[in-house]
Amino acid sequence: MSTSNYSDLLPNLFRLEFSKMTAVLCRHFGLKHIELAEDIAGDAFLKASEYWPVHGIPDNPTGWLYTVAKNKARDYLKHTAIFEQKVRDAIKTDEAEPEVEFSDQSIHDSQLAMIFAVCNPVIPQSAQICLALQVLCGFGVEEIAGAFLAKPETIKKRLQRARAQLRNVNFSITVPQQTGPRLDAVLKTLYLLFNEGYFSKTHDRLIRKDLCMEAMRLTHLLSGTPAADALMALFCYQSSRLDARTDDEGQTVLFDEQDKSLWDQSLIDRGNSYLVNAFTGDTVSTYHLEAAIAYWHTTADNSQKWPHILSLYDQLLTLAYSPITALNRTFAFAKVHGHAAAIPAAEKLGLDQMGTYHQLLGFLYTGLQPGKAIHHYQKAIELSASKEERQNLERLQAAASV
Repeated sequence: MSTSNYSDLLPNLFRLEFSKMTAVLCRHFGLKHIELAEDIAGDAFLKASEYWPVHGIPDNPTGWLYTVAKNKARDYLKHTAIFEQKVRDAIKTDEAEPEVEFSDQSIHDSQLAMIFAVCNPVIPQSAQICLALQVLCGFGVEEIAGAFLAKPETIKKRLQRARAQLRNVNFSITVPQQTGPRLDAVLKTLYLLFNEGYFSKTHDRLIRKDLCMEAMRLTHLLSGTPAADALMALFCYQSSRLDARTDDEGQTVLFDEQDKSLWDQSLIDRGNSYLVNAFTGDTVSTYHLEAAIAYWHTTADNSQKWPHILSLYDQLLTLAYSPITALNRTFAFAKVHGHAAAIPAAEKLGLDQMGTYHQLLGFLYTGLQPGKAIHHYQKAIELSASKEERQNLERLQAAASV
């Protein structure tokens, strides 16, 4: 591997491996020393940024980073004053492994344990999710703010408070219990992670498959509970259409225009299997309803498809109202009752600061009132932070004016 790939490789590795390193190190140090774990992981990447441009990228860059992190952790454990004064008592004396071990199994167990540890009931659930997205999934403050539709300053303060609260809790990361209130926060975190990948508003990319796949990988670890199986079914259905959602130039392909031969049938089949398992219990969560909606999207058009989807949206809003769900329900309403009937229902939502609200109105007004369609597409363009999304909206705006 040449140094020419350096500028692309290291950021990608940071996204994929930093949180794994942090999770493993936290498992040794205890969550109260998360900053120390992050410092060691960060030092490994800093060394790579200094060493690789001069000496070239190693054949196994990931292994190189883990080796550096392992050595730095060992140095800390043996020689630093931080270890002597603050960490020693927090480390279990009966640990089977005296050194940090970055094996696949260790990373797997540590990440799963980490996310349950971060989702601690001592901090509010919204803060749990923010912190998990940051320390486990590698999200930046801007990305988390986008996922929560909140201001970055708000998220930054929320993260600071959450970290301070966890520092005051004297516990170590242990093997997680896959039940109880923490599972709800964990699944919500994974749901947001997948959505950031599926509807990415950052990095000028409409889809980030790496985030989708990471969310699926972590959710699979939790399968066996009705909510986790339902969420996994939803992810499988959504992921089955990833290759069809953009064209060769990276532009969005609308659902009705997608080449269905590009849909991944094996993922649809996996989704069906997970969905059947999800309904074996007596609990119906929002994930069950969303997965059922996604299931109907994978079926061929027929007279019952959209009435079923609209009915599921009605149930979903009753179970947990959200502006996004209400907006999506309006699209299904338009499919059943027509665009003209759906416009008042959409405008009633009054989501003027939301780009997708104006995009939907642009879609509904197209063919009925071109002037209003153009106006709403323009508002959506102004509210978009993604270059790729703006280009797609401009294409739709141009089509609406014909």
